[in-house]
Amino acid sequence: MKAAKDSEDLTRVGPATVMGNFIREYWLPAIKSSELVADGDPMRLMLLGEKLIAFRDSSGRIGVMEHQCPHRCASLFLGRNEQDGIRCIYHGWKFDVDGNCVDMPSVPAGQDFKDKVKARAYKTAERNGLVWVYMGERSPPPALPMIEVTLLPEQELDITFIQRDCNWVQAFEGDIDTSHFGFLHVGHLDPDEVPEGHPLEHTAVERAPEYKVRDTPWGTSYGAYRAVNNGDSPKTYWRFANFMFPFWTQTPQGEFPQHIHARAWVPLDDTHTMFIFVRWRTKMKTSLAPLKNGQTLGGGKPAAEYQPINTEWLGRWRLKANEGNDWMIDREAQRTNRIYSGIDNIHLQDQAVTESMGPITDHAGEHLGPGDLMIARTRRRVLQAARAFRDGTPAPGVDAPEVFLGSRSGYFLAEPGVDWLDAYARQVDACQRPAEKASPATATTAPTAPAETVAAGK
Repeated sequence: MKAAKDSEDLTRVGPATVMGNFIREYWLPAIKSSELVADGDPMRLMLLGEKLIAFRDSSGRIGVMEHQCPHRCASLFLGRNEQDGIRCIYHGWKFDVDGNCVDMPSVPAGQDFKDKVKARAYKTAERNGLVWVYMGERSPPPALPMIEVTLLPEQELDITFIQRDCNWVQAFEGDIDTSHFGFLHVGHLDPDEVPEGHPLEHTAVERAPEYKVRDTPWGTSYGAYRAVNNGDSPKTYWRFANFMFPFWTQTPQGEFPQHIHARAWVPLDDTHTMFIFVRWRTKMKTSLAPLKNGQTLGGGKPAAEYQPINTEWLGRWRLKANEGNDWMIDREAQRTNRIYSGIDNIHLQDQAVTESMGPITDHAGEHLGPGDLMIARTRRRVLQAARAFRDGTPAPGVDAPEVFLGSRSGYFLAEPGVDWLDAYARQVDACQRPAEKASPATATTAPTAPAETVAAGK
C-alpha cells in the first residue's frame, strides 16, 4: 500500500466510489430482526455513507429507503408508520416498502400524480434473525450469500452487533492478523500456567508463527503454523482463518470441526463500521477456559458494556468504552502484567487498537512485516476485485453464492510435513455440518422460503 490512490480506493465506500460500488453488489446484513416491529417507530440507518430509514410495515414487510421525502425533502424518520406504509407528516404523502407513493392526500383528486413519484428504496431480505439490504443495481437482486452460519435457525445462533469508530478495512484486518493474539490478548499469559489441551497451549509458547497465504474463490485464506513438541510425536499446530467478500471474516479462535461462525464488518460510512458476529451456539473450548490455577485468563471480561441506543444516525450498538474515556484502560493492571493491554475485554482490546489508528489509517506510515502477509494479500485481492468490477468483471461470489460454503476456520494439530492445503481439506471433510440438517426453508436462499422474506425496492 504505497500509492495514495490505492489507499483511497480501498477505504472509501460512498456512492460512486470504486469500493462503494463494489460492496453495493453484495447483500449487506444491516439490522437485527428484533430491532423492527410491525407499525413500530422508523429507524435511522446509515449504510455506505447513505442516510436511510428502516421500518416494518403492518404486514411484517421491511422497507429501507432514503430518509428524505421526494416531495419537499422532509425526513421520513418523522413519519407515521401505519397501514402498510410510511406517511410523511409534512403533507401526508405515503410510501410503501418499495418506495411507491400510494397516497397523496394533500393534492386534489383530479391532480393526483402519485404514480409518477417514487422514493429511492432498496431491496431487503430477512433470514434467521438478520435483515439484509441490497443497494446494487441488479433487478432482480442476486441470491443471498450461502455463508454457513447464516443458514442455521435463529434459535441456534448468537448474534452480536457492535459499532466501531473507524474505517472498515482497519477494523476487519484485526481478524486476519493472528500474530497479535499472542501479545494484545495473551501477552501476560505464563505458558507454564496453561494446561494440556487448553486452546492457548501452543499460542502461549510460540508467539511468532509462520504463514501460508492464498487467494480463494471466496476471498483469501491463511494457515499460520507452529512446530509442536509432543514428545516422541511431533506435530504442527495450524490456525486457519478467512476473509470472505466483501467484508466477512472467520477467525481461528475455536476447534475447527465445530467452529461455525462469521463476522461481518459493514461500512456505515468511511469512518464508522458495524461489527456483526454470528456464531453457532455450541459448547466449545475457548481462550477463557480455566488455567492450571483454576482461574481464567486476565483481560477476558465476558461482555463489553453498551451505551443506551438512541435515534441518531450512528446511535446503535455503541460501547461505553471509547476514545473519550481511553477505552477504560487500567494502567495498574498493565504495569503489574495482570492484563497485558490493561483493557478487560478481548473484543474491546481489538476495538481500542483499531480506533486508536484514527478514523482512516494512513497506510503510508506502515512498515509491514512477515506477520502481515495476510493483510497485504487481502488488501490486494479486494482492491483488484473492486477495480475489475468497475471495469466490467462480475464481483466474486455474487453469481455463485455457494462458494462461501468452502470456508471454515479454526485450529487443529496435524502431522508434520503434510501440505497445508491437504491439512485444511481433511479438516473440512471431517467437520460438523449442522446446516445440512436444517429444514429446506432454513438452508435455502430462495426468496419464497418461509425463513427468508424479500421485499423488492428500487
